[in-house]
Amino acid sequence: TRVGRFIRKTSLDELPQLFNVLKGDLSLVGPRPHAVQAKAEGRLYPEAVDNYFHRHKMKPGVTGWAQINGWRGETDTLEKIQKRIDHDIYYIENWSVLLDLYILVRTPFALLETENAY
Repeated sequence: TRVGRFIRKTSLDELPQLFNVLKGDLSLVGPRPHAVQAKAEGRLYPEAVDNYFHRHKMKPGVTGWAQINGWRGETDTLEKIQKRIDHDIYYIENWSVLLDLYILVRTPFALLETENAY
């Protein structure tokens, strides 16, 4: 529906994730969680992407470095998932409170770019 497309494109459907943040299951900022059996080009992410499990050293987040740098949305190709994982690993290796604050400030502006949202 048109309403559903608008809600998905603007990421309003992510707002309930704030309850998971309050419960302690998610962080506000961190690598985005992926479905367990997610695939790109027919290959499971752990088989297709170098260092995939490195991103699991940190609690997943509602927003993250990959999202504000344009790597949100569907990861149906190996390039897309590799870029997202590369950004997640950069975030993990360079984590700081200032980086988290920067990501939180940039997130609303990144949400205005709906090209990769689905």
